[in-house]
Amino acid sequence: MKTRIAIIDDHQLFREGIKRILEFEEEFEVVADGADGSEVLSIVEQYRPDIVLMDINMPNINGVEATKQLVETYPETKVVVLSIHDDENYVMRALQTGATGYLLKEMDADTLIEAVKVVAEGGSYLHPKVAHNLIREYRRLASGKDESKIRKQEVRRPLHLLTRRECEVLQLLADGKSNRGIGEALYISEKTVKNHVSNILQKLNVNDRTQAVVVAIKNGWVEVR
Repeated sequence: MKTRIAIIDDHQLFREGIKRILEFEEEFEVVADGADGSEVLSIVEQYRPDIVLMDINMPNINGVEATKQLVETYPETKVVVLSIHDDENYVMRALQTGATGYLLKEMDADTLIEAVKVVAEGGSYLHPKVAHNLIREYRRLASGKDESKIRKQEVRRPLHLLTRRECEVLQLLADGKSNRGIGEALYISEKTVKNHVSNILQKLNVNDRTQAVVVAIKNGWVEVR
C-alpha cells in the first residue's frame, strides 16, 4: 500500500517541486494538490489522502485554521505543516490544532522524505531546527535558569540503557541534526543512523525522535548547546 499524499500550498512551483521529490519514492503517491486552505476538505473528501502537507501562510483560510477543520472532520488524515517560520509560537499553534509534523521550507529532500515516512508510520516529526529551538526553550523554562548556567549542568550519559554510539546519536538529535547530519558527524551511513535511532526509540519506549530528546533532557542525558 502506498502512502497517499495531498499538497496544499499557494505557490505552484513549490508544490511541483515537492511532488517531484516525493514521487521518486516508490511508497509515496501524490494524489492531489491545492492552492488554498479552503480547498482542503473537498480534496480530502474526494481523494482520501493519508497525509496532507499544509502550507501555514495561505490566502482566505490559512494552514492553521485549515488544519483544525481537517482534523475535526477527518481525524484519520495526518497533517504536516510547511512553514518559513521557526518561531515556537507558530509551531505550538500548529501542533495544538492537530498537526502531526512541522517542516521548514528550507528543508532538504531527505528531511522531507524522512518526515513523511515517520508520520505515515504513526510517529510525529519536527524539522531538526524547530525541534532544537523548542527543546532549548523547554529546558530554559523548566530550569528557571539562564543559558550559561544550563550549559554548565553535568551530563550523565545513559550507558545503562544505550550503547556509547547510541548516546552520541542521541546527543546529535538534541543538537538538531538530521539523519544525514548525524551520519556526516560520526562518519557513518544514513542507514546506520536510522538503525541507531530506531534502537534508541525502542529502548526509551518513545514513538519518535522529538520525544526521545525530551526524555533525554528531562533526565540530564544530553547537553543543550
